[in-house]
Amino acid sequence: MKTTKSYFFSDMGVMLGRSMRHIFRSMDTIITVTLTPIAMMLLFVYVLGGAIQVGTDNYVNYLLPGILLMAIASGIAYTAVRLFYDVQKGIFERFHSMPIARSATLWGHVLTSLVSNAISVVVIILVALIMGFRSSAGVLSWLAVAGILALFTLALTWIAVIPGLTARSVDGASTFSYPLIFLPFISSAFVPTTSMPGPVRAFAENQPVTSIVNAIRSLLARKPVGNDIWISLAWCLGILIVAYIFAMLAYKRKAV
Repeated sequence: MKTTKSYFFSDMGVMLGRSMRHIFRSMDTIITVTLTPIAMMLLFVYVLGGAIQVGTDNYVNYLLPGILLMAIASGIAYTAVRLFYDVQKGIFERFHSMPIARSATLWGHVLTSLVSNAISVVVIILVALIMGFRSSAGVLSWLAVAGILALFTLALTWIAVIPGLTARSVDGASTFSYPLIFLPFISSAFVPTTSMPGPVRAFAENQPVTSIVNAIRSLLARKPVGNDIWISLAWCLGILIVAYIFAMLAYKRKAV
C-alpha cells in the first residue's frame, strides 16, 4: 500500500491551489506589493533621478533591480501572515489529521509566495518598460536573472516561514520584513556605493543586496558579471539553507 509520502507532489499541488485561490480572491495582496515599489520607481526616476549621478542617462535601467528586490521583500510578509492565520485557526492540525503529507501544507505556502512574487515582478518590469527601461540581454541572461530572483524569493520566503509559525500576533508575523524592505537603500540599488561615507560604504558593499543588484544589473545590460553572480548565489543559498533548517525546526514543533 502506498504511503502518504508517495502522494507528496499531488498533495503539495492541492495545497498550492488552495493558497493561490486565496491570493486571487484577495487581489489587494498583489496590488499592494506592486504599487509601493512602482511608486518608489516613479519617485526616484521622475523626481529625484535628475539629481542622482550613476554614470548612465537611463536611470530606470540602473534602478530596476533594486526595485524588484524591494517588491519581493515586501511580498514575503504576506506569506508569514497567511501562515500565522492558518496556525491560529487550527488549519494545520486539521490537515495533519488527514492522510496527506504533512510538509505539503507548508510547501503550498512557499510555492504560493514564489508564484505571487513572480507575478509582481512581471508587472513591475512591464511598468518599467513603459517608463523607458531597455535591455540588450539575451534569453540566457534573462533566465539567469529569473533564477537569481527565484532563489532570492525562496530564501526570504523561508525566513518568513519562521515568524509565520512562531509569532504571537499578526503584527509580529509581518514586522520582520521591514528591515529587509529597507535594506536596498543601504546598497548599490539607488546610488553607487562609492558616493557613501566610509562605514556606510563598507556595510553596503558587504551585504547581500549589493551583489545581487550588481549581478542582475550587469546581466540586463549584457555586461561582464564578474564575481557578483557567484557572491549573490552564495548569499542566497546560504540564507536559504539556514532559514530552511530553522523553519523546519519550528514546523516540527507545531506538527507534534
